Amino acid sequence: MRVLYFAWVRQRVGLAEEEVAPPPEVTDIAGLMAWLGTRSPSHAEAFAQGKQIRAAVNQEFAAPGDPVRTGDEVAFFPPVTGG
Repeated sequence: MRVLYFAWVRQRVGLAEEEVAPPPEVTDIAGLMAWLGTRSPSHAEAFAQGKQIRAAVNQEFAAPGDPVRTGDEVAFFPPVTGG
């Protein structure tokens, strides 16, 4: 699974992207966020504010309960505002 980080999420994690292989029990966005938060102190810092992070799976906005699978591209970013 390819995970992309944008804006302050990228700054806190310290990576723009990474390839990960979550355990089988990680089946949705919320589970992936919880698991990613255990990978390092910087991941924990970024995902401690999980309610302030939005996600997309394969370039489609995704909710916390939406599924993730091996081979997906998952992006995490702060809420987007228009102007």
